[in-house]
Amino acid sequence: MKILRNPQPAFLALVLTTLAAAPALHAQEAPSQDTNHSQSSSSSSAYNAGQTSAAAYAAGINSVPDPRKPPISKPGALTLAQVLDLARSKNPTILAAQQNLQAVRAQELQAGVRQNPDFGFTGSNITLPAEGASNPYQYSLQLSRLFERGQKRRWRLDDARATTSQTQAQLEDSIRQTELTVKTAFIHMLVAKEALELASSSLKDFGHEVDIAHDRYKAGDLGKLDFERLDLQLGNYESDEANDITTLRQSSDQLQTLIGIESPTDDFDIAGDIVPPIVTQTKDQLLQAALAKRPDYAASHFGVAAADANARLAIANGTADPTLEGEYDRSGTYNSAGFSVNIPLRIFDRNQGNKDTARFQTDASRLTETAARYQVISDVDQAWVGYVQAKRLSDRYSSHYLDESADVLSIAQYAFQHGGIALIDYLDALRDARSTTADALSSYQNTWLAIHQLSAASASEVAP
Repeated sequence: MKILRNPQPAFLALVLTTLAAAPALHAQEAPSQDTNHSQSSSSSSAYNAGQTSAAAYAAGINSVPDPRKPPISKPGALTLAQVLDLARSKNPTILAAQQNLQAVRAQELQAGVRQNPDFGFTGSNITLPAEGASNPYQYSLQLSRLFERGQKRRWRLDDARATTSQTQAQLEDSIRQTELTVKTAFIHMLVAKEALELASSSLKDFGHEVDIAHDRYKAGDLGKLDFERLDLQLGNYESDEANDITTLRQSSDQLQTLIGIESPTDDFDIAGDIVPPIVTQTKDQLLQAALAKRPDYAASHFGVAAADANARLAIANGTADPTLEGEYDRSGTYNSAGFSVNIPLRIFDRNQGNKDTARFQTDASRLTETAARYQVISDVDQAWVGYVQAKRLSDRYSSHYLDESADVLSIAQYAFQHGGIALIDYLDALRDARSTTADALSSYQNTWLAIHQLSAASASEVAP
């Protein structure tokens, strides 16, 4: 049988009339005139019942639900861009990372401070037992300061600044990962909305069809076994709707939590397209963008800078820092002043262990940077392959499978209502239509997830 695209009402009416009249045509071929008369009367009744059922069915049935249409949204529903803005400003994980950055940045101030001078004061009074002896007193003032050598302050500052830059990059990477999580939750909720709408529409349409079948069963136009088998299918539609309600609520709660809503509400809603767009960038363009903008790769680069500065600081800490001290003494009516210089002799402890540690850490940080670069390239490649395959499949559903499934189900519905096909064939068409719709939604969801993964992998927004 040739499958027709979007069958017209005139064609469907012709199919109905032909199928409904089929029993009467067969009955007219019987040899006995009495039997022929009896069968003609019975066929006429069946024909009239079929025409009545067909008219009621044609008037009440809705079109096959189309998963390509965006789900209906409440007034004030949030778009993906609005949801991401809320996540950046209210997500607790991002806010905590921002506070951590401020704490790390404060270490730059501490790294730049210079050594404080030391001030000392001592005094004494001596009482002599001999009569007439003098009662001298004395006090002493000391002021000292340690002077750093080896540009220790410079390397401390470089280390602190590189650490701040690394933490900044880690914050941006945390935002990148959080945005990916938000986008994933957004598309899960959007698909759950669409699935619930389709399930509710299918349940309503099939419930109406079961009512028509019940009327046919009461009129003797449909057997009890066929009616009950058809009625049992209603439970599957009810189960689909119940599961989709649960999935939608769970995905809504997850998304609300990600954007900083303490107590999720039923009024929360989102709006967006179900059919995924085409990515206009090439794989090479996305790879270059990833190497230039991926914050985790940048963090590894700043980690090398911090390790280099720490290695230089370890070398500088092996140098001796002199301490210069000035002193003023007064004893009775006598004054004296002096100074001293203290230089530690770095004979045994020359900071050898810390120097080696810093050197190994620098080598490790460079290898970490190389690993991060490899990971960036791999992430983009994997995300690109996932997008290409997912988009190819979702395009096939949009341009071919959904329309074909709708045609098959429409013809099967009309044919079964008028005895043109067996119940088992109609149930197979129902299952195929439900499976095709679910597979189409799954392919759209997978494509959207691949697009968002590609955006995260390349650190750029690839969706138009």
